[in-house]
Amino acid sequence: MQLDLTGRHALVCGASEGIGRATAQELALLGANVTVLARRADVLREVVDGLPRKADQHHDFIVTDMADTDGLRDAVAVLVRANPVHLLVNNTGGPPGGAAIDADLDAFIDAYRKHLLANQTLVQAVVPGMRDAGYGRIVNIISTSVYEPIPNLGVSNTTRGAVASWAKTLSRELASDGITVNNVLPGFTETGRIAQIVEGQRNRTGKSEAEVREAMLAQVPARRFADPAEPAALIAFLCSPAGGYINGQSIAVDGGRMNSI
Repeated sequence: MQLDLTGRHALVCGASEGIGRATAQELALLGANVTVLARRADVLREVVDGLPRKADQHHDFIVTDMADTDGLRDAVAVLVRANPVHLLVNNTGGPPGGAAIDADLDAFIDAYRKHLLANQTLVQAVVPGMRDAGYGRIVNIISTSVYEPIPNLGVSNTTRGAVASWAKTLSRELASDGITVNNVLPGFTETGRIAQIVEGQRNRTGKSEAEVREAMLAQVPARRFADPAEPAALIAFLCSPAGGYINGQSIAVDGGRMNSI
């Protein structure tokens, strides 16, 4: 199986923690040069220092905010002029919880800016380099709500669905250039996001954290939450040469939780 990414350059967003950080590790292990992107320079420096590297590998970081579309565009433009990106992992924190009916318009606009608009900005910046190389992988970390909306995550459910439709459209537009576009849908994963969801349910229901977590675990046939390295492994595979004929797909890593086929 051809998994080698030696000589490829990966840009991993939201890489300061969780699945983004684990993805940077997996891509570096496969030989890619990795640039990590998030808002905190001190944390990103620590991430880069901890990435595996061979003698010919180089890792770096960009400090910017996915909500600042202009700043994001400018920062990535500088990066790709010096070092074209072949592997793009779109990832950022999910919107706060709450019912869709109660959300104000600003909540939807903010979520679309951080997810859909940021993703579009990044793709437009990196695709020319992918086309020149005849090799590109775009992977969006979304949510299982693409298939089954999650209660009390109204803004998130809406935004994730929009990103999935955008990605499917792009996958057909870019396939002839040797570029694939796929979505990875993590289930319950031990990250800061799961802590946010647990806290929201605890406040909404009055249950203890242990009770909320137990109720969530009861939905998962595997009876555990994922480690961030598990969805990261799928992302790395989709970025590899071995994943080259997988395109336009939304693939869940959820321990069998979803009921849909």
